[in-house]
Amino acid sequence: MSPMPWSSASVPTSSLHIIKTTKTTMISFLIYHFTHRTVAHSGVMLQAIKKVVPVVQCRLSCLLLVCVLGGCAQQDEFERDQVGNFEALWTIMDEHYSFFDYKQVDWNEVHSRYRALVSNEMTDRELFDVCGDMLKELRDGHTNLIASHDVSRYWVWEQWPVNYNERLIDQHYLNFDYKRASGIKYQILPDNFGYMYYGSFSSVIGEGNLDLILSYLSTADGLIIDVRDNGGGYLTNVETLVSRFIGEKTLAGYICHKTGKGHNDLSEPYAYYFEPTKNHIHYLKPVVVLASRGSFSATNNFVSIMKSLGQVTIVGDTTGGGCGLPFTSELPNGWRVRFSSCHIMDAQGRLTEFGVAPDVRVDMDEDDHTHDAILDTAIDILARATAPPRLHRRGNAAPPHHSDN
Repeated sequence: MSPMPWSSASVPTSSLHIIKTTKTTMISFLIYHFTHRTVAHSGVMLQAIKKVVPVVQCRLSCLLLVCVLGGCAQQDEFERDQVGNFEALWTIMDEHYSFFDYKQVDWNEVHSRYRALVSNEMTDRELFDVCGDMLKELRDGHTNLIASHDVSRYWVWEQWPVNYNERLIDQHYLNFDYKRASGIKYQILPDNFGYMYYGSFSSVIGEGNLDLILSYLSTADGLIIDVRDNGGGYLTNVETLVSRFIGEKTLAGYICHKTGKGHNDLSEPYAYYFEPTKNHIHYLKPVVVLASRGSFSATNNFVSIMKSLGQVTIVGDTTGGGCGLPFTSELPNGWRVRFSSCHIMDAQGRLTEFGVAPDVRVDMDEDDHTHDAILDTAIDILARATAPPRLHRRGNAAPPHHSDN
C-alpha cells in the first residue's frame, strides 16, 4: 500500500504551490486526491477546501484549483513498451501543455524527429535520454521527466552568471552579524538600509516572524530584498511577502488554464489581487529587489508583482522565468512528467515565461571578492531616493536650473 500523500515529496508539484501551513497541508492532500480523478469531483473539492481554510486564503487556493482541474481529462491508453511510453509522453504534452504557440514549437514536427529514434529494442536509459531531449525543445524549466535513475531538466540559469555570492555578503556587508527567521536572513546595513535575503519560497513565512523582521527593519530608511539564486517554491509565500509592501488592494496578475486538448484551448484570463495584510506591520518606504537568472518560478512571480509597485526598483539580471503552473502526469512504465499547464501573467497581462527584466541591469565582477556590484547599486539607489531635498538660495532671482543629465 502506497503512503498517504501528505509530504511534499509525494504530493504533485501543482499541489505544492498552495501548501502554506499545517492546515493547508490538508489542501495538498485534497488536490492530490481529486486531481487523479475526473473534473466531476471539482464541486466536492471546493467545498472540502472551504472547510479547512479561511475565506481569504481560499480565494487563491480555489483559483489555482480551477487551473489544476481544468487540465484533467481521461487519458488515452498506451502499451507499456518503449514506443507506447514515448507516444504517451508526446500525447500528454500535446493535449495539456500550455505554451506551444507562445514558444512557436511545432509539436508534430518534434514528434516526427524523435519518433524515428525510438524502438522497442532500446534500453530504459536510452528511451529516457530521447524523451528528455524531446522535452528540452520546449525550453521550459518547469518541464521534467522523472524516473528512478534521473530527472531531465532545462535549467537555463545554469548557463548564465550566478551573480550572487553569499559568503561575500556575509563577510563584507553583514560582518557575519545577522538575524534569521522563517528562512529570511536580515540586518540593517551601516548606511541605515535594511537587508533581507530570502533563499527559497519553499521556506514558509510565518506572519508573526515577518512582523518581528519588519519591526526590526522599520527604522531603516530603505529596504533591500535579495531573492537572487532563489529557485521558487510556494505561491502563497509570494502573497504573504508582497502583502506587507502594499497599502491597498493591488492587481497581482492574471491566470488562465487549459480548457481542452487543442493548443489554443485556453480560458479567458482570471485577474487575481493581493490585499494588505490586516493587523500586521507593513513597509512602504523605498524598496530595491535584487534578482538574477537563478530567480525562478515563484520568485519570478514575486519579482513581476513587486516591479509593478511604485516604490520598488528591480536591480540585477533578468529572472530565470517560469510563469507556468506545473502539473504532473504518469506514463505507463511509472515515469512521471511535470509540465506547465496554466499561464500566470503579470499585472499588464504579459507572460514572463522567459523572465522579468530588471529596471537597472548590473552584473557582479566575478574577480572582485570584496564587492557586490548589484548590492552596491541598490545602496546607491536607496541613498538617492532617501536623500533630503536640496535647499534653493533665497532672494528675488530664480535659482539656476541644473540638469541631472
